[in-house]
Amino acid sequence: MADKLKLDKSMAMFAEAQTLVPGGVAGIRRPYNFVQGEYPIFFDNGKGGRVTDVDGNEYIDYLCAYGPIILGYREEEVDNAVFEQIRSKGFCFSLTQEKQNELVYKLREVIPCCEMAALVKTGSDATTIAIRVARAYTGKTKIARCGYHGWHDWCVEVKGGIPQKLYEDIYEFHYNDLEELEEILKTNKDDMAGIIVTPVGHPLAAEVQMPKPGYLEGVRALADKYGALLIFDEIRSGFRCSIGGAQKHFGVTPDLSTFGKAMANGYAIAALVGKEEFMKVMADKVFLSSTFFPNSDSIVAALKTIEILQRDNVLDVIAAKGNKFAADVQKVVDESGIDAAFSGAPWMPFITFNKDETGLYKKLRNEFYTQLIRRKVFLQPYHHGYICYRHTDEDLAYTVQAIKESFAELKSLL
Repeated sequence: MADKLKLDKSMAMFAEAQTLVPGGVAGIRRPYNFVQGEYPIFFDNGKGGRVTDVDGNEYIDYLCAYGPIILGYREEEVDNAVFEQIRSKGFCFSLTQEKQNELVYKLREVIPCCEMAALVKTGSDATTIAIRVARAYTGKTKIARCGYHGWHDWCVEVKGGIPQKLYEDIYEFHYNDLEELEEILKTNKDDMAGIIVTPVGHPLAAEVQMPKPGYLEGVRALADKYGALLIFDEIRSGFRCSIGGAQKHFGVTPDLSTFGKAMANGYAIAALVGKEEFMKVMADKVFLSSTFFPNSDSIVAALKTIEILQRDNVLDVIAAKGNKFAADVQKVVDESGIDAAFSGAPWMPFITFNKDETGLYKKLRNEFYTQLIRRKVFLQPYHHGYICYRHTDEDLAYTVQAIKESFAELKSLL
């Protein structure tokens, strides 16, 4: 059994943080989203595919900052491009710099549905403005949604502080269930503004889901049938499934789509993109503004990141690594004798434990991820991982062995 990590400094910093910040740290970075007492709470630095916590423990990191790190931490080409922009021209002004147009031209080149784009900062910004555009264009109110779309009032999972009237026109449906979606559309056919769906399903603490044959095509057809705009939330799948996102990979084109995370290798930027017919309502009917949306530091980072993704065939490399990793991990899971599942290949690897009436799966999950973090492999028990460009073959091979050893430690719980 691997030894418990020394985390004294991390725990002391968290105790201090709780007197300064509500909850100590923000949202999904809080200890209850990991294994409390086993995972660090504060990182100090990262490089390539590895991170180091404030106590000096180094990990192979598969959470990749929850998705933005597509290349690697401190990617010099990207950082140097940003530094040069800041030093030579500046990045925050009352008006917009020309880099905006350059990036939108690039997005139009690579994303199938992109004729126009609005640049924002976060995925929640992008999904929320997508809903506003759908409502403004159609003159309708109701939205069918599937998946996680951020923390804003209309879609947040935790409803504290939000009046019911702000989300009562939102109807949830399950991924890969066209019948359920059509029932929602049929019942609300006179007031359905849009359908927003993650083209790759990633429900909380559950297996990552790939579209069944005909599913995305079916969603597209239902949107057309009932006069609703189809929105793909590609915050996680964009610039990861392919350079043009899941819509390019699966060959189904939405009306609007959101991108972020991997778009700039960690710099804060996201985008709503879509057909001109729909996007142009933002010119006069929909208000969108922020002090920081036009900042060119993150725009330059996005341009350089996309350049590297294309030039070095990064996503092909990641897919090849991901498929090899998936095959190796699936073999370990199959041979473990544990009621667990591996999903998400090749882009979003995740090991989950199948629910049972006794609740044993919770103990297995807790112990598995305890053993894994003690072996310096950073994955999250309730959220899928990612593979980045700088993960080496040695990193992946070590991780497979660590997963095998962690499964072996579970036998005593059976």
